[in-house]
Amino acid sequence: MRVQLLAATGAVALLLVASSAMASDGVPHAERNPAPSRAEPTSAVTADPAVPVARLTGAGSVNHTAARYQVHGTDLGIIWDNGAGEVLMAFGDTYGEGWGGNGAGPRDADWRCNVLARSSDTDLADGMTFDTMVQDRPGHAGQLLDCKQVNNDEETVIPTAGVTVDGRSYLHYMSVHHWGPPGQWFTNHAGIAYSDDNGETWTKDPDAVWTNTPEWSSAFQLAAFARHGGHVYLFGTPNGRFGDAHLARVPAGKVLDKDAYRYWNGSGWSPDEATAAPVAAGTVGELSVQYNEYTGRWLMTYLDESRAAIVLRDAPRPTGPWSNEQVIVSGSEYPALYGAFLHPWSSGPDLYFAMTQWAPYNVTLMRTSLSVPPR
Repeated sequence: MRVQLLAATGAVALLLVASSAMASDGVPHAERNPAPSRAEPTSAVTADPAVPVARLTGAGSVNHTAARYQVHGTDLGIIWDNGAGEVLMAFGDTYGEGWGGNGAGPRDADWRCNVLARSSDTDLADGMTFDTMVQDRPGHAGQLLDCKQVNNDEETVIPTAGVTVDGRSYLHYMSVHHWGPPGQWFTNHAGIAYSDDNGETWTKDPDAVWTNTPEWSSAFQLAAFARHGGHVYLFGTPNGRFGDAHLARVPAGKVLDKDAYRYWNGSGWSPDEATAAPVAAGTVGELSVQYNEYTGRWLMTYLDESRAAIVLRDAPRPTGPWSNEQVIVSGSEYPALYGAFLHPWSSGPDLYFAMTQWAPYNVTLMRTSLSVPPR
């Protein structure tokens, strides 16, 4: 991902970047739930301020990715369970030899739009070690998804979410047309790619595509996947960091069938994407969502650009109501922070997530501790 300027707060604004009964019309009956409001309920989960555990990427990291894979600078770190004893971790714009040392670029510094690591590390208390990274030649992390690297056409292709169903991995990505003002970027479309060889090679499905509108206002350009109760839930936000979160779901076996998606319209599940209503209001950037067994709640983490902070929200159901925001990492303490991608093997009370800072443009494993009131 690429970035362009400092926010007044001192944090950098990144510019990248269940089954249910069926009604007679074939649409599942709704999970009844009130629409979200700006006055959100109090959180049922308390989270301590997050602390760094270990740097995961770059020179001097626990994985020594600069020397081992020519990954000197990178960002994001989307994490999902591959169902076979590993997690896969996808990164955004990645640079090797010639990297500038602070933020993305230059363009000729061995730029790859996206790369991927695998890890079987179950003890996250001292960091998360990589077993390997997908390589296009020995000692060099290879690009997963093709991208043109042409500004005002397709500048980059960046992963935003991943999930595995029955051995096939699905990677949600966004095709970035160009960067814009602070905290904003503009996408051509979002799509889903799939891999049947544990992330080694990927195919972009030509039909699983959410084309952006002429006004750059599609609600499903960035995403978070969450698999639960026979469905894969797709939480979506518009391009940039200033939109609300919306929700769709699809039977787990039909992730690539765009016609099978149903969109939460505030009172039920609709086949019409245009009816999708916000489930969580806010300035939601780089969203991550999971059902948390320890708390019995759904958890959501993201960058709130208006606060220059990573925040946590919780809810009883994916449709909400989502709680107020709790700040778990402040940009005043960790300048230029963004991304807060939850580790799927992290349930609680310790909750681990991957966070990026623009400087030094690398990813750190963070930890917060959760608590819930007596039931």
